[in-house]
Amino acid sequence: MAQFRIPGPLRRLSDGQVTVPVEASDLASAIEALDARYPGFRDRLLDENGQLRQFVNVYLNDEDVRLGSGLQAKVEADDEIAIVPAVAGGRSA
Repeated sequence: MAQFRIPGPLRRLSDGQVTVPVEASDLASAIEALDARYPGFRDRLLDENGQLRQFVNVYLNDEDVRLGSGLQAKVEADDEIAIVPAVAGGRSA
């Protein structure tokens, strides 16, 4: 089964789980499976048009899905899907 890697800020949605296994054929169905098991993920990851939110990065086996097939990216049984919230801010020196 493919595994979602859940970042710290979203672990409250996954009952503290660091990884969550899902069965899916593509990234869109993987997100749906994750949301079915732990409701709230779809709203955090996808916008009202069903596209990845601007400030959420998703990597499939270390590859940014925005640079490839996006939500249609094929997911295999041994794949890792990492959710990485964008980091911004800071202070100039």
